[in-house]
Amino acid sequence: MDIVSDKKGEDILLLDTRAVSFISDYFVIATAASDRQLKAVADEIQKQLKKDRILPLGVEGKPDSGWVLLDYGSVIAHLFSPGMRDYYRLEKLWEHAPVVVRMQ
Repeated sequence: MDIVSDKKGEDILLLDTRAVSFISDYFVIATAASDRQLKAVADEIQKQLKKDRILPLGVEGKPDSGWVLLDYGSVIAHLFSPGMRDYYRLEKLWEHAPVVVRMQ
């Protein structure tokens, strides 16, 4: 979450999805103000985790689409433009998952 906030990601949310999903243990959901910032956040997450030899199992979406998903198995990061975050409303979809941290 610090990586996202250091790159000026906004409205960062960490959900504990262990009790409500078999997909992953945690979801990180964050907003980036522009395509460029979305790319910077996604790139920095990958760069920092790669230092610890942690590679994503998959990457979906493109910054210019307004959505990037980074799948690290037990943690999935969903990075959105403001409009796409409003459209997908993952917080509503996973409303039964406890909020671990919310950073505005």
